[in-house]
Amino acid sequence: MLGIIVAATSIALFLNLILKKVHLPTIIGYILTGTIIAYAFNLHEAVNNHELKEIAEFGVVFLMFTIGLEFSLNHLKKMKREVFFTGSLQIIITALFVFLISRFVLGFDTSTSLIIGTALSLSSTAIVLKTFNETKEINKPYGRRVLGILIMQDIAVIPILLMISFFSMTGEGSLVFTIGKTILAAIVLLALLYFSGKYLLEPFLRYVSATRSDELFVASVLLLAVGSAYLAYYFGFSYSLGAFIAGMMIAETKFKHQVEADLIPFRNILLGVFFITVGMQINFKIIADYILIILVLLPLVMALKFAVIYALVRYEDNKRIAFKTALSLIQIGEFSLAILELARSQSLIDPTYSQILIVTIVISMILTPIILKNLSKAAAKLMPEDVMMITNTYNVSEDTENHVIVLGYGRFGQAIVKELKNFGQNYVILEHNVKFYQEGKDAGEPIIFGNAAQKHILNSLNITKSSAVIVAVNNPEILHLICEAVGDLTKNSKTIVNVTTEEEKQSLQNLHLEHIIVATNQIAKAVVDEVLYCRLDNSKEYY
Repeated sequence: MLGIIVAATSIALFLNLILKKVHLPTIIGYILTGTIIAYAFNLHEAVNNHELKEIAEFGVVFLMFTIGLEFSLNHLKKMKREVFFTGSLQIIITALFVFLISRFVLGFDTSTSLIIGTALSLSSTAIVLKTFNETKEINKPYGRRVLGILIMQDIAVIPILLMISFFSMTGEGSLVFTIGKTILAAIVLLALLYFSGKYLLEPFLRYVSATRSDELFVASVLLLAVGSAYLAYYFGFSYSLGAFIAGMMIAETKFKHQVEADLIPFRNILLGVFFITVGMQINFKIIADYILIILVLLPLVMALKFAVIYALVRYEDNKRIAFKTALSLIQIGEFSLAILELARSQSLIDPTYSQILIVTIVISMILTPIILKNLSKAAAKLMPEDVMMITNTYNVSEDTENHVIVLGYGRFGQAIVKELKNFGQNYVILEHNVKFYQEGKDAGEPIIFGNAAQKHILNSLNITKSSAVIVAVNNPEILHLICEAVGDLTKNSKTIVNVTTEEEKQSLQNLHLEHIIVATNQIAKAVVDEVLYCRLDNSKEYY
């Protein structure tokens, strides 16, 4: 066993070092590690080991716990539409489509069709939220949409598992008894977690923190995460649901950030184990025998999920957010693997069909990190912002000169505008997002709706007579297009661009920009300046 652990660690480290060099997520490295050690040590049977699966599942438990830390009860109330409306409809509509195809086209029985339909309606919480947490996309509009849908999918695992229990039961009285028992268990669980969180949690953490022992505080955090997960499991629900609720309870306390920092190492290690067990389930014999079925099934399911999610989100939001949300959730998730395995063990689905679906799910999970990495590029090329006719827009006079043009009115653009206003500088804003445009218009700003990558719109702003052009856009792909358009008109001699990383700065080098600000470097400089100021300020006290 020790040899297997050493081999897995070595392979994972080697693969992830290579993947980092080519800017690919480490998730792929862990999945490939699982596949390699499964074949090298003949561990295909080990993946069905109950203890190994439970250890791996705790990676998802800690992930959901840390996600819960970011979303308090008040935050969840604000997201109730994304969770309960969009999330529920996505599951119901996707499952219904798959059920109809399975039942009436493929000829499966009703119970098998329902299990397959509900299993394929779920997406990967572990992969999507891990990636979005790392890239901070969880705080963007489509990130919140994705999170809401995934939370509802995790909640939906409970009735899906309950449904499998119904199908495997015998006796007419069992159904009513099980429903009653589940409802009672849900009430008791929620009551226990709520009252413990409200009246016992903060005093407990305050008492532990008063000991000034990091060891005891970390142990307490682990107890809270694992204990809540086990409590949910004891009452017949998923581990991750209990952990998520516990995280939300801690989010209401002042210890939220310390708890999150202490838990991240455990979460990342166990998530690595989880993805290794996913890789161990890739069976190349099944792939070879049923390659045509898999090649047809995989794109069909992904296309169906994309269409359903896009339509639901597009009903309430613009095309870009709908596109990114749908593309982020087209894969099939880790809970689907558990559902299919349980159905197979209860003889509710043929083992061969179960294996075909498991391989299809794993392949979709492998593709997901690559899709998420290229999400912004795909959206920029395939889904331009909504074009709409906007009347009574601000017009720039032909004799306007020495003004500053701000391209983008997002969070950074709004901060720039505030500083320009304080400085008394004349400025004009160009925004292509309807939501941000409306915010600027409501605030009485000199804002124009249009695409900053189009030269005729830039010319209408008297760009050649402006004193500076500030590009306040956070999408690297669009940023490059805008700088190209501005450069054609002004040679980029007065263009100021804000980027978040040195890699983004390097990608703009061929445009001969003179004023590129790397946000992280500027923040670091500002912090060090404050340190020096504090040092000088403190030294004065001694005189």
